[in-house]
Amino acid sequence: MTSESTNKEAVLRAARAFVQEEVSKHSDGHDWSHIERVTKLATRLARHTGADPFVCELAALLHDVPDEKLNDSLEAGMAKLHTWLDNQPLESSTRELVVSIISTISYAGGQGASVSSLEAQVVQDADRLDALGAIGIARTFAFSGARGREMYDPALPPREQMTREEYRNGRSTTINHFYEKLFKLKDLMNTSYGKELAQQRHEYMVQFVERFRQEWEGADA
Repeated sequence: MTSESTNKEAVLRAARAFVQEEVSKHSDGHDWSHIERVTKLATRLARHTGADPFVCELAALLHDVPDEKLNDSLEAGMAKLHTWLDNQPLESSTRELVVSIISTISYAGGQGASVSSLEAQVVQDADRLDALGAIGIARTFAFSGARGREMYDPALPPREQMTREEYRNGRSTTINHFYEKLFKLKDLMNTSYGKELAQQRHEYMVQFVERFRQEWEGADA
């Protein structure tokens, strides 16, 4: 194994240990299991697309570190990310690319920045895939429960347009979140393989929400 490969493996080990400690206090769908799934998806997508596997894996491991939902502010989260990266044996170009990926992949109510690099497209697709399908359903209800959000209110329609602040803090319901974000993701995927996987997961979610509405209204009998 070359010294470069050894350094990369050391950085990935350090990232896993750092992130495991960071997310250990979260049980709202942004836990270590989420990070592991996104990282596995990112490495699969990297193989399919020819993206840099090390950059994709590292960015996937770190992608939730600065998340404003998990920190006092986005600025505080980014400072935490920079502090950790400053202590790793990374080339400046790799470091800058990882920061760029993490800074641009968030959905943010549809107001997120566009991604340009192939590696950013891969990590964004991996993160969005984990918001879809059976896992996506479970994570949505876990997050809503942790934040005290009600499951459903037929009198409260989904929001069509939102600012980033409204998306984060405005009143909504768990079921509305499917319409406000999750059902839109399949058309926002970047890679062909990501689109294929997203379509399958999307269809499962549509069936779930239809069934949920039927049972809510007592119309399933």
